[in-house]
Amino acid sequence: EKVPVRYGNIMVDPRVVRGNVLSVRPPPPQSTEPSTLEVKRRRRAQKQLLARKLAQEQIQPRTPEPVEGREHVYVQTELYLEEISDRIIEVDGECQTDDFLDRPPTPLFIPAKTGKDVATQIEEGELFDFDIEVKPILEVLVGKTVEQALLEVMEEEELAQLWSHQRAFAELRNAEFAELQRLEEQDRRIREEKERRRLKHLEKLRKQKETAEKIAAQAFAQRYLADLIPSVFNNLHESGFFYDPVERDIETEFLPWLMSEVEETLQKKVLGRTMLDSLLRMVVEKRLDEFSHPPPSGQTEAPAEEPRAADAALQVSGEADAAHQPGAEEEETGQAIAEEQPSDFTSSQLEEGQEGTADLETE
Repeated sequence: EKVPVRYGNIMVDPRVVRGNVLSVRPPPPQSTEPSTLEVKRRRRAQKQLLARKLAQEQIQPRTPEPVEGREHVYVQTELYLEEISDRIIEVDGECQTDDFLDRPPTPLFIPAKTGKDVATQIEEGELFDFDIEVKPILEVLVGKTVEQALLEVMEEEELAQLWSHQRAFAELRNAEFAELQRLEEQDRRIREEKERRRLKHLEKLRKQKETAEKIAAQAFAQRYLADLIPSVFNNLHESGFFYDPVERDIETEFLPWLMSEVEETLQKKVLGRTMLDSLLRMVVEKRLDEFSHPPPSGQTEAPAEEPRAADAALQVSGEADAAHQPGAEEEETGQAIAEEQPSDFTSSQLEEGQEGTADLETE
């Protein structure tokens, strides 16, 4: 609520001049020490000022005292907020006088007075009566003051009516806006419900159509595939798509592993046979080379038991060979080679044959 404006009384306003405004006031005495009358007048004025302040404080409405445990807080209720700060705002200002002052203005020329002064004595009450002359002025002042007060009161009443009309209009507008929002929300809900039901109906029609198509397709497929399924299964069975898992596992897992193991064993046998052939070839070539050159005349022939030792060594080598290369063919080949070897062996040749047999066994 706006605080009502307090209008002052111009009769107690110190700015209003009282008494005869045409007469010149006598200057106050320029004495250095104030007189007793002046001191009394000042004390009386101070007492009147204090009494007036106390009366104004009593007249002004006050906020009731806060209850125990609480305190009042100053709150601004004006239209425009004002920043409140404990620190007084200080602004530094500087002033610099001119170096040279201007020349004072030339005094107005007043010609010398000519003639003779004449005075007229006017007694008190002859020319001016304050009570009579001040009446129209006071009537004008009071009339203007009352007129201004009436205008201000009328303006306040008009403003109050405007504010009441504005509040009523704001309430009506808010009510209409709330009703408009409610109607818009209701319309939106109706549109959404309508759209949802339309989509639901379309979805239902689509599902019905899809179901009818599926039923028709199923019936057509059953009629079409009645004779096709047995022929297809026969073709698949003949093509090998339906198989025994045990047989397929044997064919895909066991047989390839068995063939790889057999191939690896055969490769080892072929390698041993090749090395034995090369060793026998080397021994036969060495012996052929030795037998091609006749021995010296002083060399005695080896005793008859040496061929038997050589045959025993070759038999041992043949058995070792047979351990790596089992089979009747290898035994026959070893026997044939042993029979083809000559009976005359030297001790050095027998040692070479034993070393070759040991190497072969190591391989």
